Amino acid sequence: MINDVQKANQILALKTAEINCCHRPGFHISPPAGWLNDPNGLCFHNGTYHAFYQHHPFSENWGPMHWGHVTSTDMVHWQHQSVALAPGEEGACFSGSAVSDGEQLALFYTGSIWLGEEGDDSQMRQVQCLATSRDGLIFEKQGIVMPLPPKNGMIHFRDPKVWREENRWHMVVGMRDGETGQIGYYQSDDLHEWSFISVLAEADKSMGFMWECPDFFSMAGKQVLICSPQGMQASGYDNRSLFQNGYMVGQFDKEQGTFTFDKFEELDHGHDFYALQTFTAADGRRVGIAWMDMWESNMPTQKKGWAGALTLPRELQLDADNKLRQIPVVELQSLRCEKLNPVCRKSINNEVQFIGIQEEMLELKICFSLAQAGAERFGLMLRCGETPFEQTLIGYDAMAGRVFIDRNLSGQNMQGVRSAAVDALDGVIELHIFLDRSSVEIFVNQGEAALTSRIYPSQSSLDVKVFAENGRVDIEQFSAWRLQDIWNK
Repeated sequence: MINDVQKANQILALKTAEINCCHRPGFHISPPAGWLNDPNGLCFHNGTYHAFYQHHPFSENWGPMHWGHVTSTDMVHWQHQSVALAPGEEGACFSGSAVSDGEQLALFYTGSIWLGEEGDDSQMRQVQCLATSRDGLIFEKQGIVMPLPPKNGMIHFRDPKVWREENRWHMVVGMRDGETGQIGYYQSDDLHEWSFISVLAEADKSMGFMWECPDFFSMAGKQVLICSPQGMQASGYDNRSLFQNGYMVGQFDKEQGTFTFDKFEELDHGHDFYALQTFTAADGRRVGIAWMDMWESNMPTQKKGWAGALTLPRELQLDADNKLRQIPVVELQSLRCEKLNPVCRKSINNEVQFIGIQEEMLELKICFSLAQAGAERFGLMLRCGETPFEQTLIGYDAMAGRVFIDRNLSGQNMQGVRSAAVDALDGVIELHIFLDRSSVEIFVNQGEAALTSRIYPSQSSLDVKVFAENGRVDIEQFSAWRLQDIWNK
């Protein structure tokens, strides 16, 4: 008799054979079939990088959560593995993390089950669970290690992030107390018995009713708390997504178990970025990967039997102004399979110019000089097509001082403009762009800002153009590479 994990893998193999979609990412993690959301269990263990993710292998819609699994030796070229976890007596396998415990790989996840009618949160139970593996591929559940939240009546209690420090294990958990988002803090000597220490941090009235997917680490002599608040209201340019993903920089009082911070900052200003989880790379860099979609967003690939993707890995660095900069990991250069030659004049004046490149997967680095610039807006047009008329605009609005992505003509009824304020004190705007078949990731001025959005253009929309509106802008540098498809070599 096959178990639940084996059943999931059998169904997944059958569904995978049926998938054929022009929007399937070429160098991002996406499910072979079915649904994907939050990244889970990101880690480097015994010479291998592991990325797990929230997965429903039986449907392209969210449902009873499993853990999908991919591995890599370089954070770039990934290989699908068997489904790692399937729902059981503890309920669905919600988000969590992974740690190396000697030769053993330990997964921590939230077991979530409705004791009454599905969808009635008052009848929901969430507990923290452990599963382990000796080979990093086949996992054995060890049961519930945290059966109760720290306060009676608390229902939302999920997404454990575990790490080792000063010869002890530490865990942060997302919680909701009434209408207040919180982060719970625990410690353990053996990964099995956990002691509640304190409420590490909590939201004020403007910061949401639930703090999901927490992460907590030290950097540059300070501590950084990452979480995904639910319930924050949009304000001007900020918090435009249904839910947010951001960070707080501050100080951790080890005696009291509390974290004090100044403000909440969004991590990414695009349309599709949530639940960033970080891990330590083999050489000690702090690297993060996020879900490259958003709840209640348009997902055209569901018609093809799959949905969801993860972002590229980003190195995180904390600068002197407490800004968490995000830079594509250097290993991504191994995706470059051909350097292209953009045919482009050094000065663009109130015009649109085709640069001689027609590709669906590209890395682009372009540097605009503001020294003599008079254009109101300038930048790049990606995945342009005439039939139908499609384009994704990425550029700089000089009047607003903001880098933007406009996907109102990005295909499949995609909509919306998002932007991020950029300090152009050096007189340049550098855009470092990774274009995949259904996504754009933009890194501005060495990680000062990042914008990530899904797009769904027609297969025939392949042109790349530069533009300047109502004035001139000079191009200091322009490099382009065709990128390889890691899934279909």
